[in-house]
Formats: sequence, structure tokens, C-alpha cells
Amino acid sequence: MAVTAKGLEGVVANTTRLSDVVGDKGQLIYCGYDINELAGKVSYEEVVFLLWNNRLPTRSELKDCKATLRGQRQLPEGVINLLKSAPKNANPMDVMRTAISMLGMYDSDALKDMSPEANKQRARSITAKIGVIAAYFHRARRGKSLPPVRDDLGEAAHFLYLMCDEPPSKEAADTLDVAFVLHADHGTNASTFSARVTISTLTDFYSAVTSAIGTLKGPLHGGANEGVIQMLEEIGSEENVDAYIEEQLAHKKKIMGIGHRVYKTLDPRAPHLQRMAIKLSEKLGDPKWIRMSERIAQLLKERKNLNANVDFYSATVYHSLGIPTDLFTPIFAVARCSGWCAHILEQLEDNRLFRPLSEYVGQPVGNKVVPLDER
Repeated sequence: MAVTAKGLEGVVANTTRLSDVVGDKGQLIYCGYDINELAGKVSYEEVVFLLWNNRLPTRSELKDCKATLRGQRQLPEGVINLLKSAPKNANPMDVMRTAISMLGMYDSDALKDMSPEANKQRARSITAKIGVIAAYFHRARRGKSLPPVRDDLGEAAHFLYLMCDEPPSKEAADTLDVAFVLHADHGTNASTFSARVTISTLTDFYSAVTSAIGTLKGPLHGGANEGVIQMLEEIGSEENVDAYIEEQLAHKKKIMGIGHRVYKTLDPRAPHLQRMAIKLSEKLGDPKWIRMSERIAQLLKERKNLNANVDFYSATVYHSLGIPTDLFTPIFAVARCSGWCAHILEQLEDNRLFRPLSEYVGQPVGNKVVPLDER
């Protein structure tokens, strides 16, 4: 007899070599590496290579990987025109979703050539371009020029350069690079699952990534980090934290960035971002946000035994880097794109169409059609 599991809770839908989320231990694994072993020790590009090749690169392989990604950054003119003409108040995730979909129109062989090498090339191209899309739209909506892409900066540094039209500080680039590493993959989360479901129909690569972006946009997934800053801004000051949290708990409202669907203990990514948030806040001379965050985390741990997750501290990190709130989720997408692509490629290695069952709870069969005039 089939078992109904709302939200597919506890259901194993596929096998993967890419990443594992061990909820009861608070552990995140990429291809056999604990995230604590990777964060701060390897670059985002090394993690991209790891996810796509199941091993870390040699020095020469890393050089080639970086060169390949950097050589794929240039957007088609039509996509640039889209970014320039999009409504200035458009949700950046909507623009990103549409731009990635539009890239598919420039690939005439998107469905004709689904060979592993052709799809790996699409993975490289999309991963290289997605950050450019996010940064270019941000500048275009503010009426600013679009800096030419460069081939002498890493993925994180290049994104910050495009945002500000000047090379970022090493500290800023290194901070965002670690954030990219932490966000690159995370098991069969909602957006990754949607990418695998979409590609399992043997549609094109771009459609699968577009599907993932649309899924990540939701406030219960990637949009949670935007909610954290909005909550902090609503609280306003440190002395208001306790009363705000008490009121939220009294009305059984969700505290953004606290708790996790899978982790039953501390999100292993959170301490890395917490340290970076503290460091950046101290350097920028505006420690209010991190102090408010720490107090919220303390209260929720004491009252509900809930821990802060990756969104809770990534919001403060991005805010400290001067990144607008509505770009928090697009940055998440930029980092996660490599993971989505890895899962799409893996799904295609041994594909089977996803087709779950559903439990019918409607009226019993037997209704009779009443003539239209008698209803």
C-alpha cells in the first residue's frame, strides 16, 4: 500500500554522489568532503570542479577551470537588451529566471544535442553567466553603465566588480567566495529537486535551471535570507529585540532564518557565516545588526531550542558587503547554479522520469451528470 508523505517528507527520491545533508549530526558533505573541511580552504571554482568531477582539481586543472568559466561570461546582446529594458522595479529573481530562459533561444541545438559534453558546456556557460545577469540588471535598473566582463577575476570577485564597477577588496572577495562555497549544493532541496524533475522529462538544460530559479525564489526556500534583514529593519534597534520576539512567538509566527527542515541541530554553514558577519560588522563600524542577530539566536535557542540557519547570518554578511536586500536570493542562485548543473548532469546519466503518485481524497466515484438546465 502506498504511503502518503506530505511534502515528500522522509521519501528517498533518487541517489546522488554530489552532496549529503545529515540532519541529526548537523553535517553537510560535498563528494565525501565535510563542509568544514572545504570552507576557507578551497575556492568556489574548486568546489565547482569537485561537484562536476567528483574530485578536487590539480593546480593545472583549476587553472583550466577558471579560464573556461571566465571565457564564458559574455552575454548575448539580446540578453543585455532584456536586462536594460526590464522594469526597474522588477523582482531580480524574475529577471534572472527570464534571462536564463532566454539564453536557451541562442542554443539552436538545446534539444538536438543532449550529449554529455554538450550539456557540460551548457553547465559551464550558465554558471559563468548567471552572476553577470544579476549584477548587470542591478546596474541597469539604477541607470548605470554595464562594465565589460573581465577574465582576471574569480567568480566572487568578478560579481562584486560588476556591481560596483571597481575591483573589490580582497576581504570582500574572500568573504563572498566562502559564501559561494557554503551555498553551492545542499542535497535534494526544493530547487534542486525541481531541476531534476524538469530535466527528467528530457527537456533542455535551460528549462531545468529556469525551473530551479523559480523554486528558489520562494520565501520558504531562498527568499528566507531577504526576510532576515527585513525583520532586523522592522525591529529597528537592539532594545526592541526581546519584545519583538516575544510578540512573534505569542502569535506563533515564523522567525526568519531560524530552524531548518532537515537539520535537527546547528546548520554547519551558519558558524562560518556568523564569524564573517562579526568580522565585517566590526570593520564597518556598524555592529548593531550582528548584535541584534546574536540576541535573536540566543532567545530562540533558549525558548524553542531552535538554531540559526545559513540564511540568518548570510543576510548580515551580504548587508555588510553593501549588497541590496533584493539581491540576496539572486546571489544564492549564483552560488547554487553549479550545484543545480551538477544534479542535472547526474540525473541525465541514468535518467528516469519522475512520476509520483497522489492519494485521492475527493468524492467517491458514482456522481451522475445532471443536465445543464436542471443544475
